[in-house]
Amino acid sequence: MSSGIPVIEAKNLSKNFGNVQAVENLDLTVCEGDIFGFLGPNGAGKSTTIRMLLTLIKPSSGDIHIFGKSLFSHRNEILRNIGAIVEKPDFYLYLTAYRNLELLGRISGANTSEKSIMEMLRLVNLHERAHSKVKTFSYGMKQRLGIAQALLHDPKLIILDEPTNGLDPVGVKEMRDLILMLAKERNKTIFLSSHILPEVEMIANRMAIINKGTTVVQGEVRQLLNGGRTTIRFTVNNMEKAKGVLAQSRWSNVVTHFDTTDIHLEVENEETAEINRFFVHNDVEITAIESTRSLEEFFLSITKESDNG
Repeated sequence: MSSGIPVIEAKNLSKNFGNVQAVENLDLTVCEGDIFGFLGPNGAGKSTTIRMLLTLIKPSSGDIHIFGKSLFSHRNEILRNIGAIVEKPDFYLYLTAYRNLELLGRISGANTSEKSIMEMLRLVNLHERAHSKVKTFSYGMKQRLGIAQALLHDPKLIILDEPTNGLDPVGVKEMRDLILMLAKERNKTIFLSSHILPEVEMIANRMAIINKGTTVVQGEVRQLLNGGRTTIRFTVNNMEKAKGVLAQSRWSNVVTHFDTTDIHLEVENEETAEINRFFVHNDVEITAIESTRSLEEFFLSITKESDNG
């Protein structure tokens, strides 16, 4: 549950690679307890932003505060409280999961006691494979082992760059459940970059969409999806009558879909009650009303607007 206390604050963040502007005046605020979805088309600047947050590359300009402190002057202290997976995690394939965590934990200064390592493996549901060589693991198991590695030092903030990339549906669900558990039961703040929009919609409470290196929109997922124009599905008892009265109404040009029982209209959210009254007034019984706007629709409309802007 978001506390409203900022964990990540990026202001006017920019990064140039020669003549290429990868990130331009980007603003981000991630609060304690958030599962924060960080979205954007390919090439939007997501990975570049994450690398700046982890000090893997230096910003051309702008400011980053994490845990209320400047990342540039408190780098080591801040990074000790961050766990991250950027791209795919790398392991020694011919060593066991346990031995990998032990070696990598020592390098990072984490607790490498048997109790700590087994607790992390249990957390990601790999404890029964603790002494199996990583070369025998599926891609999804390696991703979960990567999260176990990132958690060894008990960080407050976890940054995940496309953690479900390349996973099958079972692996995607396992990763989703793990992220939800880390946020709810372990009180971790999760910063999640992803292009799998339905997954983000299911787990994120706040999000930012970036395009061409700059923040296009940022806020609570529910509020953003409920604002503006959306697609409303009306289930009716008499389709022919409903089509007839709609054809004579001011909503005749916003109908996007008909089938035997459902009509889809793209309208402002606040028009829903008015359209329902219109149907009832014209003796068309409505048996169900549902907003069908998805994060994918919102994402496409927002990025299209910013491209045209």
